[in-house]
Amino acid sequence: MPLNFLRRKKPDAGTAPKAPPDAPRLAREGIAFDGLTEEWRLVGRMRIEGRLSDALNKREAVDITEVQWAPIDGSAALEPAPGLRSVDPYDLIIVLAGEGSLPELSDTERAAHKIHKISYDVALEAPPFRVTGTIYLHPGMEPERLLDRATEMFVPVVDAAAYLGDQRVGDPDVETVLVNRFYLRGVEQIDKRTGVRPQKLPGRPLGGVSWQDRS
Repeated sequence: MPLNFLRRKKPDAGTAPKAPPDAPRLAREGIAFDGLTEEWRLVGRMRIEGRLSDALNKREAVDITEVQWAPIDGSAALEPAPGLRSVDPYDLIIVLAGEGSLPELSDTERAAHKIHKISYDVALEAPPFRVTGTIYLHPGMEPERLLDRATEMFVPVVDAAAYLGDQRVGDPDVETVLVNRFYLRGVEQIDKRTGVRPQKLPGRPLGGVSWQDRS
């Protein structure tokens, strides 16, 4: 279960703990991240090598540096939080992933990846957030299966947007969002143009498998 160490209801959570005055300044390293908890937005760098999703899926605390934080409701601007030196993946509901956190694939590898998986446009409910975008699943796996227990803790959503109510959160230029499956409460196939479930057209298909049969 999430440790909820970032809940503002704790007496000492309103102000980030101060780093010792003689603490050495860490060199700029690792991968940039933008993570959202139930109440906070954390922006900084994770001291990891390789893909961000691989590090988070280990379910172990990750060292972080150059951290800033702010309430997710936008009531205050980002400010330094030097006392936050690690984060537990269980506390992160969604993570906006930049290009540096994604695997380096050739054009051939990207094409093969898409051939062997099926794309679904979905809306994922991970309260208090809603994430819309595209997921890629192996044949025979329906999007609703994301609610089942699985080895991977975070599912990547591409061409994605994350919302808190009607307000989009995070950097709009980041198009990949990692969603913590432990917080998932709903999965719905949608039409990305409208953001809602597609309406079936009247009549019956002439044959074969239509997009309606997958919704």
